[in-house]
Amino acid sequence: MFDYNFHWRPVLRTLPDLIQAGLTTLEVATLSMVIGILLGLCLALARMNMTGPLKWLAVTWIELARNTPALFQLFFFGFGLGAIGINLTPYTIILAGLSFNCAGYLAENFRGGFQAVPDTQLKAARCLGMNAWQAYTRIVIPQVFRVVYHPITNQMVWAVLMSSLGMLIGFRELSGETQFFASRTFRIFEYFAVTAVLYYVIVKLILAVSRLLAMRLFRY
Repeated sequence: MFDYNFHWRPVLRTLPDLIQAGLTTLEVATLSMVIGILLGLCLALARMNMTGPLKWLAVTWIELARNTPALFQLFFFGFGLGAIGINLTPYTIILAGLSFNCAGYLAENFRGGFQAVPDTQLKAARCLGMNAWQAYTRIVIPQVFRVVYHPITNQMVWAVLMSSLGMLIGFRELSGETQFFASRTFRIFEYFAVTAVLYYVIVKLILAVSRLLAMRLFRY
């Protein structure tokens, strides 16, 4: 017979700590996305335009990021590098793991975005006297970002949710903080129920902000 007694008071007392941990989750996810966008753009360009070691590096990175579990990638930065004497902090480990993963997925999104922009756009820019850098940064890449904007939003949500793996390496983000308090009070259901609500709110805020930005950036 189900006779579990719910006690929400311990959760409410530590709610400010959980909210602060949620902000840490959002911070590390945002930083990983910024790094992932920059690296993903470079990987996409290297895969499409380079030859030799740079293209091999880009292809290998993308294949590993997309075809191995995110947990394995996180453990590589945490325990794999530690085995050869490179010891990173939990924050750096989760940031590196998320950035590596996001860069691999975003690289393929960017590659699809570049292929969606007609070659005539680049040729027309060059005919107007722009050099390659100006043509890409002023003509091609803005159109690419318009194409991949919604996949980037989805990747941001994925980064927030995947950051929960950080509790396995001792990182006190939202899930890690929840596990810490739940193990002390044995209020497992209550803590993780509240944490689920906090994750839901964070994701909904991200989606709302992304829609507002889309309305602002892509009015025409």
